[in-house]
Amino acid sequence: MKSTATQAFRRARAPIQLAILTLLAGIGAAHAQDVAQAQAAPALSKSIGSADSNVIPEVVVTATKRSTPLQKTPIAITAINAAALQDNHVQTIQDVVNLVPGFQATGQGDHGVITMTLRGIGNDSAKTEYADPEVASFVDGIYSPRPEGATSLLFDLEAIEVLRGPQGTLWGRNSTVGAVNMQTTKPVIGERSGSVEAGMGDYKRLGTRGAVNIPLGETAALRIAAVHEQHDGYIDYQKLPSISLADQRAAFKAGGGKDADFRPINPNLFVAGGPKYGAQDQTAVRLSLLWNIARDVKWNVSYEKFADRGTPSMNLLQNPRAGTDLWSTLADVAPTLKRDTDAIRSRLEYTINDSLALHYIAGVSRFSGSSTFDQDGGAAVPTSFATGATYQANNTVSSNYKNHSHELELQSLGKQDIDWQLGLYYAAEKNDIRFDIPIFSGTQEGTVNWQGSFIQPKETVASSAAFGQATWNATEKLHLTGGLRYTKDKRTNEGGNGYTWNGDKNVAQVPLSPSIDPRIPGQGYSPGSPSNDGVYHGSKVTGLVRVNYELDRSNMVYASVATGYKSGGLQDGGRPYGAETLTNYEIGSKSTLMGGMVKVNNAAYYSDFKDFQFSAPVTNPDGTRGLATNNAEGATVWGLESEIAAKLTRDDKLQLTLAYTRAKLGKLIGGTNDYTLPVCTVPGISTCLDVSGNAMPHAPKFSMQLQYQHTFELAGGATVVPRISTHYETASWLSVFNLGEGDRQKAYTRTDLGLRYTNNKWWVDAFVRNVADKNIKTSAGNSFGPYMAQYLPPRTIGFNTGVDF
Repeated sequence: MKSTATQAFRRARAPIQLAILTLLAGIGAAHAQDVAQAQAAPALSKSIGSADSNVIPEVVVTATKRSTPLQKTPIAITAINAAALQDNHVQTIQDVVNLVPGFQATGQGDHGVITMTLRGIGNDSAKTEYADPEVASFVDGIYSPRPEGATSLLFDLEAIEVLRGPQGTLWGRNSTVGAVNMQTTKPVIGERSGSVEAGMGDYKRLGTRGAVNIPLGETAALRIAAVHEQHDGYIDYQKLPSISLADQRAAFKAGGGKDADFRPINPNLFVAGGPKYGAQDQTAVRLSLLWNIARDVKWNVSYEKFADRGTPSMNLLQNPRAGTDLWSTLADVAPTLKRDTDAIRSRLEYTINDSLALHYIAGVSRFSGSSTFDQDGGAAVPTSFATGATYQANNTVSSNYKNHSHELELQSLGKQDIDWQLGLYYAAEKNDIRFDIPIFSGTQEGTVNWQGSFIQPKETVASSAAFGQATWNATEKLHLTGGLRYTKDKRTNEGGNGYTWNGDKNVAQVPLSPSIDPRIPGQGYSPGSPSNDGVYHGSKVTGLVRVNYELDRSNMVYASVATGYKSGGLQDGGRPYGAETLTNYEIGSKSTLMGGMVKVNNAAYYSDFKDFQFSAPVTNPDGTRGLATNNAEGATVWGLESEIAAKLTRDDKLQLTLAYTRAKLGKLIGGTNDYTLPVCTVPGISTCLDVSGNAMPHAPKFSMQLQYQHTFELAGGATVVPRISTHYETASWLSVFNLGEGDRQKAYTRTDLGLRYTNNKWWVDAFVRNVADKNIKTSAGNSFGPYMAQYLPPRTIGFNTGVDF
């Protein structure tokens, strides 16, 4: 059956040796590029230069909220242009990670979202309204507060900028260790153009996307872009093994059951067909308008609609049962995922005079979603309808987010002794959610183990800030920068509570479903005590001090001290948790070598965390469940990063990224329901483990990404470009608990291949991703006995073809 979303859319030589020599030459050197002085920031990044020359095109970025050349921007930043995004088949943030040093993104199944880790710091629980990410995501400079915003289908992008290190001064709260800014392609006045493409692949993959630029007179233009991507799920369904009635009856009686209550296992409770876990079915459309209202006034505004009818990924047995495959599951909950997002983004620019500009950036978005998920993942085969296994579903009955943000920027223009900018910011969110967890012994027709519903009818977040940053251009080579930001936050929970099964014998033991309202007396549920009502107030000053020095026209070095901040908040029972802060010390270099053929960017950093927030689902001593957030005494992270781009010849291009990371947690007693842990002696936690000094998760000590491509010129101007991209990283833990091989992803190498044929304005691009079909874990747990994990996709193959007009 076609989904609603689908129907809606149907309308050279020795490159390794040279790279090594370049790396050795670039260590300790720094970048700078001789380009024109940057002007006030437009809302896009672009490349300057000819793609068929021997010089690597200069990239213009907006990391400092001005338009500046990448090689003159004293920040650790990776800018990925539209061509690189297409070559690497980037659809979500998870596809970006291998292109950025020290960047990880993990799928979280029950909510169908992606959480991000940068420089060894992230939060796997930043998938609900209770936990915020450490890596902030922006679209056209507008903050996307919930993780669903980071997983929307990426399309028609000019560039993605990944800023590494705290960005608390210009980019605000929750950019503790970095920020990701996705720049959409803007309309062009006076140009009528467009593109369309389509593709196919294994797992019944179908994809199509297109864009058209329409001039509206001499002062305006409209751009319409749309995309649809779908493929079947990667995970097959297992059949329920045949168990004799005699064995079922014996197991039931051994578990304390009575003959009169016995019933056979109903095989219809197990999923045999329909959509598989790990499927994609996503559609999006964006309308963008550029209007030069007057000579000095320009307005960019866009509306974007996103719809997701795919399915979540799945927890799989790391060691499959005999006769089963890794990519299969014994499922008793059919997967569903429904996510709809509407967003309006606006940027109004007023050039007051040659030396002063005023910008107003605003955004409004609305998200609604629901999902069903098989949390137990078929970890065990039931021995009877009420024994031998655990049935657990994690169901988001409804989840709704509304937010709006406003930013006013006043900044200097042109070449000044002091470049400065001032800003005011305000953002507000209003959220509600109902999340159900039924847990039964054996099957869903067994007996209640535990079940409950978390209902939060209203949660609000309000954040306001004032900021300023100035750079004193002391000389043509020496530049000193300072900045401060004051942020004030308020969070409220109103009317929220957890409702737990109370064992009322007059109520039938059936799994909690949307047709049951646990708030109504007599349904078999009791509210927790106390409720989640509460108010949190917090404020913080963050800042930046930086010096950068241009050694010559091609080399620059910089050093900075910057602070980041993530606000505190409220958790179950209305209990507050504290804010986390980060101080980052960094030195770096940016170098343009060999007349522009090679560029090398290096950074070394040390980060000192205070009150690092650790969030996890827990069971309380009274048997209730919830999501708890605790502040560790701290965490320390240090590392080295290097990015190398080389145009070996006019036809040979090589890119290499390297990262070395050491991330160590401070003092923390951690609890979670995702792992089997010892009984806890700390009051308020049922099971826990002292994880003080453990390595942080998703933080391999060393990682490397190597990309190489060669252009073959054919007759008539056609080209063929083969490319290879290889990623290697050492072993990494999947949680702060560091519990052994089941909780660890071993060292691995993953390779992608591509081949692109271009003839004038049409092209065909074939690809193989994960060539060796490696099984790469992104999360793990053993709360149901055996170790389970979620994985990156298996090997996939396909092609796209398109035409520009």
